[in-house]
Amino acid sequence: MPIIAILAVIALLVLTGSFFTVRQQTAAVLERLGKFTSVRGPGFHVKVPLIDKVAGKLSLRVQQLDVLVETKTKDNVFVKLKVSVQFVVDPDNVYDAFYKLENPYEQINAYVFDVVRAEVPKLKLDYVFERKDDIANAIKHELDEAMSNYGYNIVKALVTDIDPDITVKNSMNRINAAEREKQAAEFEGEADRIRIVAKAKAEAESKRLQGQGIADQRREIAKGLEESVDILNSVGINSQEASALIVVTQHYDTLQSMGENANSNLIMLPNAPTAGSDMLSDMTASFVASQQLGEQMKADAAKAKAKKEKITLKR
Repeated sequence: MPIIAILAVIALLVLTGSFFTVRQQTAAVLERLGKFTSVRGPGFHVKVPLIDKVAGKLSLRVQQLDVLVETKTKDNVFVKLKVSVQFVVDPDNVYDAFYKLENPYEQINAYVFDVVRAEVPKLKLDYVFERKDDIANAIKHELDEAMSNYGYNIVKALVTDIDPDITVKNSMNRINAAEREKQAAEFEGEADRIRIVAKAKAEAESKRLQGQGIADQRREIAKGLEESVDILNSVGINSQEASALIVVTQHYDTLQSMGENANSNLIMLPNAPTAGSDMLSDMTASFVASQQLGEQMKADAAKAKAKKEKITLKR
């Protein structure tokens, strides 16, 4: 009975050691007595018990390795870069991927450090942000050349994060805030200028229209006065008497208009029946005196000019 039990156990071990399975997207490396035999793909497989063994399995899925690198930029700013490398084992080079590299993650990590610390010190901090795709392409190019010899294909290299020192970030934020405040002040100044120009144009247009209105008003008043004088002349009143009558009429019309407003203050000057005639006489005398003064000034200016030309000719 013990012998039968031992034989049963040995038979069970031999039976279970003769079969193995490989999962999808996985490759198994088979060795016989310590020597590489073959690569087995997904499915059910048979091996020689106690002689063949599965040395290891490699995933054929895309894998990602995140590498954090600290380096210095051209303008002496220390910055941390997070680089994500996506890679996959080449199904046709499983042997190289399994036997040539002891630790592929350390190998990729070393190449990423080497490329980043060679590229970033050439750039200023602002350009590191702008040209992160160039850095990622340089990493992928370097890894493609190196890792293809070991059975690995590089799918993508990404610079996923750029983290400068906190003091540098605060300074950059202050610079951006100051720049935006400057632009806001420029926009506000431009808006004020536009408002001032528009207001000045509106005032100029208002003054022009106001002056045109006053000129039209005076033109109509003069036309009305002319018609009034013609009517008075037609009934035997001469021009002087007609003018005096019109002045007196306008004088009393003005007093009436001022008296219609309860809040207006009116000062009554001494008046007489001949006030209209006296006012007209005073106005006529003022006009005549002004005309004479103007003619005298023109004559004096002409004499001064002639004297100056005479002196110039003598020289």
